[in-house]
Amino acid sequence: MKVLFSGGGTLGPVTPLLAIWDVVKEAHPEAKAVWVGTKNGPEKALVEKKDMLFFTIPSSKLRRYFSPLNIVDGFKMIGAFFAALNLLLHERPDVCISAGGFTSVPVHWAAWWLGIPTWIHQQDVVVGLSNKLMARSAKQITTALEASATLFPAKKTTWLGNPIRKEILSGSKEHAMKQFDLNPELPLVFVTGGGTGSQRVNQLVVEAVQHLKGFAQVIHLTGKERPQELVQRAVKHFDYYQIFPFFTDEMKDVYAAADIIISRGGFGTITEIAALGKPAILIPKPGHQEQNVAYLSKAKAAIIVNETTADGNFLAKTIRELLDSPKEQKELSENIRALLPRAEEGKILEVFEKIVSRRA
Repeated sequence: MKVLFSGGGTLGPVTPLLAIWDVVKEAHPEAKAVWVGTKNGPEKALVEKKDMLFFTIPSSKLRRYFSPLNIVDGFKMIGAFFAALNLLLHERPDVCISAGGFTSVPVHWAAWWLGIPTWIHQQDVVVGLSNKLMARSAKQITTALEASATLFPAKKTTWLGNPIRKEILSGSKEHAMKQFDLNPELPLVFVTGGGTGSQRVNQLVVEAVQHLKGFAQVIHLTGKERPQELVQRAVKHFDYYQIFPFFTDEMKDVYAAADIIISRGGFGTITEIAALGKPAILIPKPGHQEQNVAYLSKAKAAIIVNETTADGNFLAKTIRELLDSPKEQKELSENIRALLPRAEEGKILEVFEKIVSRRA
C-alpha cells in the first residue's frame, strides 16, 4: 500500500497529514508514503524525518481576484498537472490525501484523472480556494470543525476533528528546562509565527520583551525565511530571551514547558495548542486566520491581538495580565480544549480504510 500526501509552503496543511500518517503506519506497518510539497517550504525537514520520499512539482499561486498574473499562472497550472500526472504514474499511490495548499490542486486533479481516490481535510473556518477546487472530485472530505461539515456535500463529508501528531503530546518539561537552561522560577512564554515565521510577530515580540524582565522568559521561534537581524540584536540584551529559526524534535518539549503560547491564527498550530490545553494569545494574519481566531474569541478560548493596532507595549501588557491571572489561564485552557477536540485515531483509520477499499 502506498499513500501520497501533498501540501506545504507553510506547516498549516502539513501537520494534520503527518498525524494521519502516524495512525495509518501503526495499523499498516508495510505501508509506504510519499509527499509532494514546495521547493522552499518548511515541510521537507518534518516529512523526511518520517522516512517519506519528498517530491516537488512546478506550481502556481491561486488567486480569487482578477490579475494578469492569473493568465501566466494558468499555464503554470497546466504544466503542474502534467508533472503531477507523470509522478502519479511513476509512484502508483492507492490514495492521495491533502489538507489544502495550492500545490495539492494539480495532484488531486491528476489523481481524479487516473481514478485514484482522494481525501481532502478542511481545517479553517473559511474554506480555502484550493479545497474548493479539489472538493468536487474528492471521494472523501473531512472537517476539523463540526459546523464546517455543512459546507460540503453531505454524502461524502465527515466531521473528524483535527488530527494531532503523537509526538506533540509526548513532550517533557524537564527536558526543555535542561536543554534550554530555563529558570524554574519564571513562567515560559513560547512564541511561534508558524513554519515560515512572521516578520510582524517578530517585531511585536522584540518590542515587548524588554518589558518582561522578572515576569517571564521567552523562547521565540522566528522562522527560517524571515530576516534575523532584528531579533539577533535584541537577544544580546536580554538573558531571558532565546531565539531559534525552526524546531523539529524540540517542539514537543517547548510546548510541554510553555505556560503561555503566542501564535499566528493557523488552524494547525491552534489545534495543537488545544490538544495540549495551553492558554494562547493569537495574532492572526489578515485573511482567513481572522475568521479562525474570531471563532475562538467568541467562545473565550483565546486572547486575540490585532497586529495592525497593537504595539510591543500592548503585547507585553497582555502577557503580564494573563500571567497574573491563573483563573483566566485555566478558563482559556479549558475552553480551547473543549472547543477543538482532537480527532480520534479510530475514526481516522475508519475514514482511511473506507477510501482505500474503493481502490481495491
